[in-house]
Amino acid sequence: MPKLYKTILITGAAGRLGTELRRGLAPLAETLRLADITEIKNVQPNEEAMVFDLADEAAVLKAIDGADAIVHFGGVPLERPWQDILDSNIRGSYHIYEGARKHGVKRVVYASSVHAIGYHTLEAHIDTDAPVRPDSLYGVSKCFVEALSRFYWDKFGIESACLRIFSSFPEPADRRMLWSWLSFDDCVRLVVASLTAPRVGHTISFGISDNAVKPVDNSQAGHLGYVPQDNTERFRPKVEAEKPPLDPKAPSTIHLGGWFVDIGHPDDEASK
Repeated sequence: MPKLYKTILITGAAGRLGTELRRGLAPLAETLRLADITEIKNVQPNEEAMVFDLADEAAVLKAIDGADAIVHFGGVPLERPWQDILDSNIRGSYHIYEGARKHGVKRVVYASSVHAIGYHTLEAHIDTDAPVRPDSLYGVSKCFVEALSRFYWDKFGIESACLRIFSSFPEPADRRMLWSWLSFDDCVRLVVASLTAPRVGHTISFGISDNAVKPVDNSQAGHLGYVPQDNTERFRPKVEAEKPPLDPKAPSTIHLGGWFVDIGHPDDEASK
């Protein structure tokens, strides 16, 4: 049976989630073109690897040439000094969308983040139409790319699925993750759904597993066909035995962004 795509470009392919996507997206494409700022290891026969900085526009455009879809998981993954955020997450994502426009790529799957809406509270039970409320410069960069992708859909017809990923790790590391966890397998399911849905347009979806506590409403992304199959209940006894209860009055408990709401400006921290 022919593959749905000839070539899918994955940025951030050496990272935690990029490594999982290499496995999960292999059935969809003849070739996975892997990109990262660091060395990509164990390159398989169906893969080709490229090492470059997303701030390098020429390198980004070269990587996109010949791709049929882009899974953009590259960039700095946490709060960092403003210059790092600007070069990697903001300027680098602009290069991704310009490359898509110039090379005729019609669909981008973007790793957005809970930190784009981190100052909303759990009990607000927001949906994907809620106003953005970033909790960090990192979150601001995610809001920028969501807006950028909307512009490229409205003006140039490039579809985007912006996935607001919560906490994607092998297993929940603390009590917050009992509600915020996205399993690796569900992360793959979400990206596969975003690549195989007949129409995406401009879609924002929450990236979260089917946990008992459901702090957000993802129904407006139902057309993607993402159905999470994992939850945290099997981890609950261990986590609750090993981790102290959350302070219900703490800002990091109240807000979706967790501890990100407690950190200051990263440039102040870097200057100390």
